[in-house]
Amino acid sequence: MDMDFRIPYERYFEELGRKTDALFHSLREAIVNDTLAGGTRLPSSRKLAELYGVSRGSVNQAYEMLIAEGYVRAEGGSGTFVADSLEAMAPDNQRNEGAHLLLSAWAERLLVSKDKFTSIENHPFIEHGGKDEISFRVKQVDSSYFPVEEWKAALHAEVREMMACYPEISSEVEGYLPLRETIAQDLRRERGIRADASNICITNGSMHGIALLTMLLVRPEFPVVVENPSYSGIRRAVAAAGGSIIAADVDDDGIVPQDWPAKLLIVTPTRQFPTGAVLSAKRRSELLRWAARQGAVILEDDYDSELRWGGRPVEPLKALDRDGRVVYMGTFSKTMFVDLRLGYVVLPDSLLEPFRLAKALMEPYPSALVEQRALAHFIASGSYSRHLRRLKRVIGRRLLAFREEVERRLARWFRFVPSDAGLHLYAEWRGDSRSYALFRDACEAAGVRWSIGDGLWEGQVLRNTALFGFAHLSEEQIAAGARRIEAVAESLFGGGG
Repeated sequence: MDMDFRIPYERYFEELGRKTDALFHSLREAIVNDTLAGGTRLPSSRKLAELYGVSRGSVNQAYEMLIAEGYVRAEGGSGTFVADSLEAMAPDNQRNEGAHLLLSAWAERLLVSKDKFTSIENHPFIEHGGKDEISFRVKQVDSSYFPVEEWKAALHAEVREMMACYPEISSEVEGYLPLRETIAQDLRRERGIRADASNICITNGSMHGIALLTMLLVRPEFPVVVENPSYSGIRRAVAAAGGSIIAADVDDDGIVPQDWPAKLLIVTPTRQFPTGAVLSAKRRSELLRWAARQGAVILEDDYDSELRWGGRPVEPLKALDRDGRVVYMGTFSKTMFVDLRLGYVVLPDSLLEPFRLAKALMEPYPSALVEQRALAHFIASGSYSRHLRRLKRVIGRRLLAFREEVERRLARWFRFVPSDAGLHLYAEWRGDSRSYALFRDACEAAGVRWSIGDGLWEGQVLRNTALFGFAHLSEEQIAAGARRIEAVAESLFGGGG
């Protein structure tokens, strides 16, 4: 075979002075380090001898030593192959490497937070994917409606243009300028935010922005106000930065303002996650007044405001901000597809340079530059707006189907929080924890499931909540799932909750 890998032969030969031993140790190191994976066929003795200027006898002897210790196996007429199972074969001086490394306080807090905060994506239920199963778990939009060919055309066009002008390619740390200009224009037109491209930074999704901002704004034991419930990734970012979480109550009108002793608030006002509640105008004003009194910063996570199927568009906090206290964050992961890790932050002037420096430290050149350029092309061509209009029509019909079928049939057992936006609806079980656990298990056995929200609350108290995703299901599947859940409920509880 051709040598499509390298072994540290010269280093071992300089150290040991014997060709056979140098071949043996360098091949063993490559195998242990998985440079040579199990099942890889090694070069013939003639080929290896020619490459390293040794005799075929030295190569054969090295191979025999490797065979004797179980690193490789010889197959008559076929060659010599790396053994498939190499458990516990690493030399003693290579085992447990780094087991006693001293980690930073940030890394230690990150490890502690790993098990404390769970999210609906890490829900313990296992999706078996049977053909009769109907899953209301929170997922992304039905991908069959995405304009794949238009997106591919945008990608190909940008790849061609980049290669034609390489290496003279724009590489601002803040992100591709035409994309930032397009976002600024859209924010002014659709959300009333007076944003300039110079105040916008492209991120690898909204959590990238949240993680960077908590690193910049949170000090050890620093109190941070977080909605309760909320996305667990937000609380984990605060905990990793050393912050002390103040869990703020949420009701059907969103977060309940208090005179919190804090300098940072993270909030989802346009559609509270996970309940879907919209923050009232009165409370929006109260939050801004609180921030002015406290000298605080508000991180506004607007994760899916574009996916609104009815009602009046909600004015973001950032549109009302006159003091430069609100950081606005958005993402394209919901409207495009989840693997497109592109989001953005709109920063007040005071945070521009710290954020730019932090981003430059982690990625001196902007990542996903092809995708950034393609997205700017996709938006400028009108493809994005056409896609969004089609998406709203399709998923709007599914929301109506959910209200008609699921809410109507299950209102005896669940209280649904009203919402006319997003990809899921939030509900609270009307009974106790024991009956809810019994009900969920019975529904799972009947081939229907949904996401639960316990991991989204601060503390370990069971809340008996449900998150029903509907955007990925057809109207027929929604109706069938509703009938199946209703049948389980009636068999267990009769006509009441």
